[in-house]
Amino acid sequence: MAASTGTLPDRAGPRTVLALPGFRRLLYQRFATQWGDGVFQAGLAGAVLFNPERAADALTIAGGFAALLLPYSLVGPFAGALLDRWDRRRVLVVANLLKSLAVVAAAAAVGLGADGPPLFTLALLVMGIARFAGAGVSAALPHVVPHERLVTANALAITIGAVIAVFGGGCAIGLRALLGAGDTGSAWTTSVAAVGAVLGAAIAARFARGSLGPDQVDEPARTLAAVATGLAAGAHAAIRVPSVLSGLVALLAHRAAFGISLLLSVLLLRYSFTDIGPLKAGLPGLGQLALMGGAGIVVAGVLTPRLVARFGRRRAVVGGLLVAALAQAGLGLPMTLPTVLLAAFVITSAGQLLKLCVDASIQRDVGDEARGRVFALYDTLFNVVQVAAVSFAALLAPLDGQSLGLLFTAIGLYLAGIAGYLAATR
Repeated sequence: MAASTGTLPDRAGPRTVLALPGFRRLLYQRFATQWGDGVFQAGLAGAVLFNPERAADALTIAGGFAALLLPYSLVGPFAGALLDRWDRRRVLVVANLLKSLAVVAAAAAVGLGADGPPLFTLALLVMGIARFAGAGVSAALPHVVPHERLVTANALAITIGAVIAVFGGGCAIGLRALLGAGDTGSAWTTSVAAVGAVLGAAIAARFARGSLGPDQVDEPARTLAAVATGLAAGAHAAIRVPSVLSGLVALLAHRAAFGISLLLSVLLLRYSFTDIGPLKAGLPGLGQLALMGGAGIVVAGVLTPRLVARFGRRRAVVGGLLVAALAQAGLGLPMTLPTVLLAAFVITSAGQLLKLCVDASIQRDVGDEARGRVFALYDTLFNVVQVAAVSFAALLAPLDGQSLGLLFTAIGLYLAGIAGYLAATR
């Protein structure tokens, strides 16, 4: 059953939310899996993008991002229906155990020198399972937290979870320095991610059966029929809720702009930038970029509940898009290592504000019987748009990443997102 709305006072903060044992357990489960995801993504990035035994151009980098981001778009139509049909506690246990096996298989492929479609297929499998389980955690949150505290709970979970993922990436970079930057060292580094998946399954197993929902099932009697209608049902449920529809418009504009910036940043770190004192290029620079993004997520997690309470969700979202556009123009366009790192902090912080607002809208305004399908649609669109933007940029970007035209395109996407969001809220 969902948590009672009368459990917490209106002004309850993070400490009061943390006092809920179910929320703490779900939080620990999330942390374990996100740490593993951070290790896997950084290990794979090191193996594919910054491996002295391999070469990487813009299209190879785009393929790597597709392997990390696209999988849930492939399983999204299935996941939504199943999350609103299957016991979510069982989903978390089984999915994480399967992910641990897929991680080991992907690590073995790295060690054997596999690249291209074989390696990316295994990466797709790992991240597809991770996205499926992650949507299950999001759909389960209202069962352990009162509805009026969802913004605070989301901010806390997503913020600290992102920091844990960045820490996992840092662990992978450290392990790679110890074990070697070639295929063998990258394989051992990537395999460590399986520990997070196994730990996540063990924590999820401590929940009682049925305690994470769904409470009601309005799916067809046949599983295949439920799968076939999952994406359409999620879209129908999202369109009926203006707060969800407008939030998706804003967030998708951000993901498209962010995808362009991300590809250019990786190319700049790989081929253009050189070390500037403590600021590093190459894979350590990518780690610093992730660290700045993680810091931006922390700041957004602290500020978003206060900004929404003071200015309202509509102004907060518009402000987030405007700040991202200004940061892209003022910090991204110079294309220097210090300004790119600062841009990562500001833009990621603004994007996290948008995500927190959309998550809370789905959890608050969409019924439990359809919430999993809406989250599945959300993740599907989220990743398809970013992969499309990265692929688009890869076709046009020079190898050194120096492209003013693509950065102006990203700025234009943020401004278009503001216009689309305002139109959708009307």
